Amino acid sequence: MADPPGCCSACATCLLCPYSCQWITAKKEKRKGLRTTKYDCSWFLFLFCVFLFTLVWLYFAIIILNDFHNFNEFIYRQSKLWLDWSLVLLIATAVLISYSSVLLVLALCLQLCGQPLKLHWVHKVREGAGRWCQPWLPLHLQKLGPATGPFLHIGAVGGMTLLAWPLASFIYRTRHTGLRVFVLLVYCAAMIALYLAPLGITSPCIMEENQLPPKPALVGHRGAPMLAPENTLMSVRKAVDCDVQVFETDVMVSADGVPFLMHDEELTRTTNVQAVFPERAALNSTAFNWTDLQQLDAGTWFLERRPFPTVQSLSPDDRQEAAEQRIPSLEQALEEVKHSNLSIMFDLRPENHSDYQNFVNVTLGVILQSGIPLQQVLWLPDGFREDVKQQAPGVQHIYGRKRVENEKEPVLHVNLPYQDMSSEEIRQYRQDNISVNLYVVNEPWLFSVLWCSGVSSVTTNACQVLKEMKRPIWLLVSDPSILHPVPGTCGSLSAAALCKSETDVLLTKINSLMQE
Repeated sequence: MADPPGCCSACATCLLCPYSCQWITAKKEKRKGLRTTKYDCSWFLFLFCVFLFTLVWLYFAIIILNDFHNFNEFIYRQSKLWLDWSLVLLIATAVLISYSSVLLVLALCLQLCGQPLKLHWVHKVREGAGRWCQPWLPLHLQKLGPATGPFLHIGAVGGMTLLAWPLASFIYRTRHTGLRVFVLLVYCAAMIALYLAPLGITSPCIMEENQLPPKPALVGHRGAPMLAPENTLMSVRKAVDCDVQVFETDVMVSADGVPFLMHDEELTRTTNVQAVFPERAALNSTAFNWTDLQQLDAGTWFLERRPFPTVQSLSPDDRQEAAEQRIPSLEQALEEVKHSNLSIMFDLRPENHSDYQNFVNVTLGVILQSGIPLQQVLWLPDGFREDVKQQAPGVQHIYGRKRVENEKEPVLHVNLPYQDMSSEEIRQYRQDNISVNLYVVNEPWLFSVLWCSGVSSVTTNACQVLKEMKRPIWLLVSDPSILHPVPGTCGSLSAAALCKSETDVLLTKINSLMQE
């Protein structure tokens, strides 16, 4: 086989340094008897697999960003250290995928230039360590694959099309007929499978425009926590500005019987309890009386820790108002909600408390005395639900579970994590007039998928973002005659554009291959 052209040889000499950490051209390799061995091919295959794995990992990393605030809260409760771990995840993923991409491009370029693939041991160690150091994401996230199936399919076809030219070069250069046939068959089988894949792709956003369900209502998760300290009166007002219909919160009862808004069992994350009551900071929130709770600052932490990037864009007036926030009582929150014509949905914590029945009675008493229309109260706690139905029959009951067969009283409203319901289940509940609220939905792409599925409402931290959405970010017409040929056509056009300038060379290689 002829030696590579001078320009290609010069490029290969430059490419060999970062890939193999040596300055050796193809001619010198041949004189030394060095070629690409099966061992080298195995490492190239491993490199390709790592690259694919990092792409999959990036896909899941982007998906899990929707839930990272909950993860940050969990880490804080365990370590008392606040850090936005999503940045750590994205930086680590970006470094690994960039590193793998550079090595893969170098390997493909060396293959085109007819150079041996001698991966340096340093790269081998880094690739191996990077592959096994990545933790697996929760398997329930894999349910979201069909939602983005059309885009993943187009990307896969584009990647396989770009791979066609270096693969053709490899088939032309290798002398092993069996290997040629095997590689060619594998590639053709993969492309056929990709072209037929649209027949099996299902996505809730593949529908006619007139079939799109109404936009889901917004439920403010602890108010508007990206714009104000969570579970404060300012957060309620910001949620009103975002056009939310329901204020979702958490209620606890103080030691002297006053219900107040607080999510965590301890006060350390969202107040300055360590400065005011250092010896009692680790106590449960319910161990403090209302007089003590009123002394705590419930807003400064929001400005100091910046739980969301949006904190940096607050106006000076909003910063001042946030710094002045205090823990609100349920009575104050109900007054604000009633004035804003919102509904309120809440959990009553902690459910394992020995005095939980008294918590229910006290909370219900405050609701009845507030004068708020009972249909605006959405009751989540399961404990002593029957007592609540008897004392306040107008309250709407929300269940944190799916319906079951042969229930005495039909379930009309459910509140579940978005991972727990498929698109088909959502549609079935909608047909049966059961409202479905899913939490916590922050990203526009996820909101779009649930919108297409027909969900009634979503609980969100990002009400200011979802408020602006007038339609799903993507919607495809469910016409097989349009959908199925698109990937194949795109792939063919991409291949034509990629290889147009070298058509004659490619035909010569194919002709030589057929004659051997």
